[in-house]
Amino acid sequence: MQFTFKGALAALATSTMLVGTAQAELTGDLRIFFNDQNPAPRAAIEGMVERFQEMHPDLNIDLTLIDREANKTQIRNYLTANAPDVNGWYAGNRMRPYVNAGLFEDVSDLWDGPMGEELASTRPALTLDGKQWGVPYTYYQWGIYYRKDIYEELGLTPATTWEEEKANCQAILDSGRKCYTIGTRFLWTAGGWFDYLNLRTHGYDFHMALTAGEVEWTDDRVRETFAKWRELIDMGAFIDDHTAYTWQEAQPFMVNGDAVSYLMGNFVVEPMRDAGLTDDQLGFYQFPEITPGIPMAEDAPTDTLHIPAQAQNKDNARAFLQYVASAENQTIANEVLGQLPINSNAEVADDKFIQAGFEMLSNATGGIAQFFDRDADAEMASAAMQGFQEFMVMPDSLDAILDRLESTRQRIAED
Repeated sequence: MQFTFKGALAALATSTMLVGTAQAELTGDLRIFFNDQNPAPRAAIEGMVERFQEMHPDLNIDLTLIDREANKTQIRNYLTANAPDVNGWYAGNRMRPYVNAGLFEDVSDLWDGPMGEELASTRPALTLDGKQWGVPYTYYQWGIYYRKDIYEELGLTPATTWEEEKANCQAILDSGRKCYTIGTRFLWTAGGWFDYLNLRTHGYDFHMALTAGEVEWTDDRVRETFAKWRELIDMGAFIDDHTAYTWQEAQPFMVNGDAVSYLMGNFVVEPMRDAGLTDDQLGFYQFPEITPGIPMAEDAPTDTLHIPAQAQNKDNARAFLQYVASAENQTIANEVLGQLPINSNAEVADDKFIQAGFEMLSNATGGIAQFFDRDADAEMASAAMQGFQEFMVMPDSLDAILDRLESTRQRIAED
């Protein structure tokens, strides 16, 4: 679907939002391919383009909206033939194939100075080989959502350490409830648990090396991560028969009070509210520390914009990406998206969970991971997440699981 923004446009709701973002007036063309046709992302990108057009009325801007799944199959073709000036994609390992193929432009210059400071928490996710290859426009937090009212009933407070987490879990089990709901019918939910256990046990650099295929799955450090996971499994912390449930089907266990917590992305909040939980009943806390001294890294899947290496209007594209990342635009765009602004100076929506996520991610000194199936090679991610699910059901199979994953890693490395 093609949209052209040119000429007279509706005035901005408030002109003060553009203070500090004024640039020399641009002319010529700017072609943007955006990889989401869903209502909120569509409204957000159209708003960004309208505001940027208002700043540069003599610039010809063409915006093409592409379905997310269709974009995954089309991206390599359009990056090599008739490339746009800006295209939508993802951070982390998902951009590596296009960086390695020379299809994305190095935009490290945009990260120099104030912008780099304001986007510091997302910098590692956009960095490969010491350079930055795109600009984020939104992300959302993961963490532990919990029944605050049940915690209060049991006299518990959210854990900050692994020992506290296990002690809380035991108290919950003693009350006749499960500690965590989860639905591993969709394997990625188990990937969230592995991510956090590995990030907290060994840190961001090790986790990213593992997901990049640079560490053997039979490494003792990987076994240590699974040992932490097994501590919860052996306690009986997770709901029974979780392989039968999707992530949505696992929610009623928490809504009904049969389970007390859910390690999940912030998108779980609205379904929980729709199911009847109030904000007084629902709380959020950061996944607790496991290894003291390791900086706290977080999972925060990040959506990004890039400049193709074969783009024809790179100066205009750079100016647009600077505007996208600005605090002014981030405040407006993420109000529309209902997600988190990536600029630490942006205003955040008046929602307690979005506020909590923004504070947590803005102070994520350990780095921002993209989630296992974005950080790892696609084939490796599929095999590993199957292994995670199997481990949760049959933890005694760990040796066979790790041997199988290591064989997969080696085969991928040889291809």
